[in-house]
Amino acid sequence: MSASKQLQGESADVREAYRWCERYSRSRGENFTVVSWFLPRKLRPHFFAVYAFCRYTDDLGDEAEGDRLTLLDEWERDLREAVAGGPARPLLTALARTIEEREIPLDLFLRLIEANRIDQRVSRFETHEDLLDYCSYSATPVGRMVLAVLGYHDAARGALADATCIGLQLANFWQDVSVDIGKGRVYLPQADLRRFGCDDQQIIERRFDEHFRELMAFEVERARGYFAEGSALEAIVRRSVRTDIRLFRLGGEAILDAIEHAGYDTLSARPRVTRSVKLRLALVHGLRNALRL
Repeated sequence: MSASKQLQGESADVREAYRWCERYSRSRGENFTVVSWFLPRKLRPHFFAVYAFCRYTDDLGDEAEGDRLTLLDEWERDLREAVAGGPARPLLTALARTIEEREIPLDLFLRLIEANRIDQRVSRFETHEDLLDYCSYSATPVGRMVLAVLGYHDAARGALADATCIGLQLANFWQDVSVDIGKGRVYLPQADLRRFGCDDQQIIERRFDEHFRELMAFEVERARGYFAEGSALEAIVRRSVRTDIRLFRLGGEAILDAIEHAGYDTLSARPRVTRSVKLRLALVHGLRNALRL
């Protein structure tokens, strides 16, 4: 069933806006399904709206032609106007409705836009702490959006979601080392590179060696620590959404597993999570949900 069919009480324009978000979301390639069939149907349109915003914002920062800072400024202006009740493109029509209904703080969306502004100005991070500060714009707001859609706004759940989202962001950074260098970006902290005898030039030349293997093994274990910390969230959300929360974490851990299985070589190619792994995770944890485990 299409997620937009859950919006029978909405106007035709709003229903079409949510349909647009669903089509856009389903058209984007991701490591894992954005909105699983385990999620309560009434929440799916809101998840599609939030995801569509996040993905479109990242596309502006990564792929848009022209002056990206100007485009991001215009995008922020359009978002503010839509939330204030002004005319808006379909994505923002749906998102403004979701923000209102699910009581999502606007600042979360503004921080994600700012993360993409940072990407235009900053291409290196000196320390892990600097990278964590970046994650407070690029990653943790998304987890807070998800919690708000689910109806949670408390600090305790928020902190656990932050840990999971940091883990997800780091997992994607480590998976995409060979991709990001093509954009001129290195997310591996410079202090960590030096500690393990590596440098930017090695990444540019894609020279994999034992030094880089040890560096990546260290970063993978660090990311696993965030997932371990955030896993406590799964026990304190409603059972109806527990599988989806668990799959966020397991999806990130599967990326780390793929890196490990590649011998930690993220320079020669981008390690990928296979379709069979994705399906197995979904089936196993869907069964757990059905059996109330």
